[in-house]
Amino acid sequence: MKMYILLKDTLPEGFAVLAAAHSSLAAYLKFEDSPETQEWVSGTFYKVICRVNDKEFEKAKEFDDHVVLTESALGNQEVAIAFKPRKEWPKPFKFYKLYK
Repeated sequence: MKMYILLKDTLPEGFAVLAAAHSSLAAYLKFEDSPETQEWVSGTFYKVICRVNDKEFEKAKEFDDHVVLTESALGNQEVAIAFKPRKEWPKPFKFYKLYK
């Protein structure tokens, strides 16, 4: 089980750290009662954090079970998407760049 968090690649590093932390919590709170989240949190609760461009970000919003986060200090711009934990992921998730 993994939770994916996608951060926009234009996001300044300091905001990226905050967005990743907030995304994890927001997704947990939104999906905490789901069986998948309960299974995820009872184990090692892996998270994969990736950087995506604007096109990938918009396309990712089409996938189910996610929460989009905004940053008030950046004019309420959408900065991250966090997805409910799951075992199997759509093909595009294999190609997103890991955040390093």
